[in-house]
This record gives sequence, C-alpha cells and structure tokens, in this order.
Amino acid sequence: MFRIHRPSPALVIAVVALFVALSGSAVAAGIVPLARLANNAKKLQGKTAVQVAALAPAKPATSAAGLVTVKSTAWSLNGGQEASFTVACDAGQKATGGGYDNPTGAAVAFDSKPGSDGASWTIDEVNFSSTAGAGGNVYVVCVK
Repeated sequence: MFRIHRPSPALVIAVVALFVALSGSAVAAGIVPLARLANNAKKLQGKTAVQVAALAPAKPATSAAGLVTVKSTAWSLNGGQEASFTVACDAGQKATGGGYDNPTGAAVAFDSKPGSDGASWTIDEVNFSSTAGAGGNVYVVCVK
C-alpha cells in the first residue's frame, strides 16, 4: 500500500515562506493605496472630486487629429532632370517628417530632409529615365 512520507524541514520552511510572501504583498497592496488616499486628501484640502475638476483648465485637445496636418505639393521631372522640391507647413507649425510618392518609379529621391526653418520638408530627386517624365507628390507632416 502507498505510504505518505513526512515532509522535510526544508519543505516546511519553503511553504511557510511562500505563504508569508504571498500574504505580505497582499497586505502591502491594501495598505499602500490607503496611504496614498490619505496624502491625496491632504493635497485636495477637503474639496470633492467635482470641485477639483471645476478648477482644472479646459482640455487642450482630446486627440492628435486636431494637432497634426499633412501638407503636399506636386512635383514633376522631365527625363534626365534633377531638382529639389519643398513643401511648407502653415504659419506657427513645425515639420516632424516628410516623404514623397513616385507612381511611375522613374525618379529616385537621393535626399529627404527638414528645411532649415524647421517648418518645411525638402526632397531632392533625379529622373534616371532619359525619355520618360516622372511626377508625384511631396509631403510634410506638421504639428501645431
């Protein structure tokens, strides 16, 4: 028949340590939030949540959609031609990125960089085709 052995002293100590550790984190999880609430109550000076919310300034924007715009301008190159194309943000905005599209694939951008004013984006392109023209759009991502 199957006989159950007594647990070793090491196993008993390990199990006790496990329970102490588990209960210790549970106790700490219960005490720390209470201490934070007490500190926050002192900072609020007895005001309710509604009174504190009324003191807050108006929210600036609830999403980035109102802060970010994308501007574009068309570019075109004749065969074998090379040129720089720049698109600028509106007044008071800053450029955070940019790029271009090239639907025909004939031209290649060899430089893509922000303007020295920080409010525009410049693409330097070359059309490697000797006969076919190329065109597309240059883009800049602007933030307020």
